[in-house]
Amino acid sequence: MLQEADIGVGISGAEGMQAVMASDVAVAQFRFLERLLLVHGHWCYRRISLMICYFFYKNVTFGVTIFLYEAFASFSGKPAYNDWFLSLYNVFFTSLPVIALGVFDQDVSARLCIQYPQLYQEGVQNILFSWRRILGWMFNGVMNAVLIFFFCITAFEDQAFRRDGQVAGLDALGVVMYTCIVWVVNCQMALSVNYFTIIQHIFIWGSIAVWYLFLLVYGAINPRFSTTAYMVFIEQLAPALSFWLVTLFVVVATLVPYFSYAAIQIRFFPMFHNKIQWKRYLGKAEDPEVARQLSSKHRTSLQHRMVGISARRDGKAVQITKETELQVQE
Repeated sequence: MLQEADIGVGISGAEGMQAVMASDVAVAQFRFLERLLLVHGHWCYRRISLMICYFFYKNVTFGVTIFLYEAFASFSGKPAYNDWFLSLYNVFFTSLPVIALGVFDQDVSARLCIQYPQLYQEGVQNILFSWRRILGWMFNGVMNAVLIFFFCITAFEDQAFRRDGQVAGLDALGVVMYTCIVWVVNCQMALSVNYFTIIQHIFIWGSIAVWYLFLLVYGAINPRFSTTAYMVFIEQLAPALSFWLVTLFVVVATLVPYFSYAAIQIRFFPMFHNKIQWKRYLGKAEDPEVARQLSSKHRTSLQHRMVGISARRDGKAVQITKETELQVQE
């Protein structure tokens, strides 16, 4: 039974350790099962769901800019980014914030998870990892990539960076787009996190700082190794005020749609955990009367949905049974 389950939970006791050895998770006493499911089960479901959706988002954002750049360059084969930029995107510049999200994020505290056991139904109903949510994150990535690319192209296509009036080359354009992507995907993570810790701050803002440090060091070494990134940041981009202004503008412009959507969704179409977060903000989350009202409303809406699903399923089963009986009689 433990091996057939998606996640087997074993209880160590007087019966021995055989169940524990065959299980995925072990608890010492049966009473710990409540906290395992309602607290850690809810947290892990949210963390894994958001982490996977964010992986889709950040890689779609990065990949679509490459496709748009190739179309802009008439598919000439000119790479949008330096080889090391491509290699280190998922290693140093965007990976650590996702790890911190998967380890530390919490939408509500453990005490509120116990007080509102209906939160566990978000995982049972797969609310946070549906195809609609996954495609929504991917659409957000495509939209951000389009905004980043066209804003950068428009701003730097005829922009002079050198003293002799030379305009920005494709190498400089690639660095500008990459900088905007690093900023956008990390700031998107900052908007998505529910529970900030010092480690998450270090990972999010440190990833952006590491990108600038990498540009300084990598762009200063011999051009045989740095190739297209040689002195691009030091000589062309860093002294230009327009580079910093465009980066700021692109980051704000790409994050405003998601921020607006999240604000509207929380204000007018809140999910159950959003309601608890709002009550916690008002200092009423632990009020027994408020908890009873929230739980009652959520239970009623859940019953309505489940009755509709079961009624359709039972009706279909009855119809199939009647059709089978008629065929047998004939």
